[in-house]
Amino acid sequence: MLKSSYRLAFPAAILAAALAGCDTQGEGGAQGGEEVSSETEAPALTGFVDRTFAGTTLPEVELEDPDGTTLALAQATGKPVLINIWATWCVPCIVEMPMLDSLAGEIGDDVRVLTVSADIQGAEKVVPFFEAKGFTNLPRWMDQQGQLAEALGGGGSLPITILYDAQGKEVWRVIGAYDWHSDEALVLIAEAVPDEG
Repeated sequence: MLKSSYRLAFPAAILAAALAGCDTQGEGGAQGGEEVSSETEAPALTGFVDRTFAGTTLPEVELEDPDGTTLALAQATGKPVLINIWATWCVPCIVEMPMLDSLAGEIGDDVRVLTVSADIQGAEKVVPFFEAKGFTNLPRWMDQQGQLAEALGGGGSLPITILYDAQGKEVWRVIGAYDWHSDEALVLIAEAVPDEG
């Protein structure tokens, strides 16, 4: 069962900026750019819930981690799955990653949290990023070819986070950076967790 006490302090600076999302289609080499530094001004958490695709199934996409292990996403059923697509060059993604790491630790086995990098350089960017940030609860899945984003409806911005129920059916998706420390986030995630009471 999800713990209602889940909440960590979050710097007020996160709410100060206006950038809401990263354009994955932009010119100028966003994919080839440098990782976001800790000095980068943090964007506002303006992500919103979209239920347009509710009921659609997990896509038939295979992910890979830096060690070469693969995951057939469509077979990741049996428990709810929260998938976050992000990139090292995406400021809002970087803002919410520590919150997702804390969330994954808090919800434990109730929901499987899968973070999937859209960096085309793959492990070259993902491994040092994870090492620098010290995440302990997030997996390092990669989608270098963009097959997952394409299967989910294209979409032009990151991050995007999608919740699937234990049967692999979409419940909702959040487009943009979201406050995963909030009570509202727990209420949303609980929609896919069976009530044991």
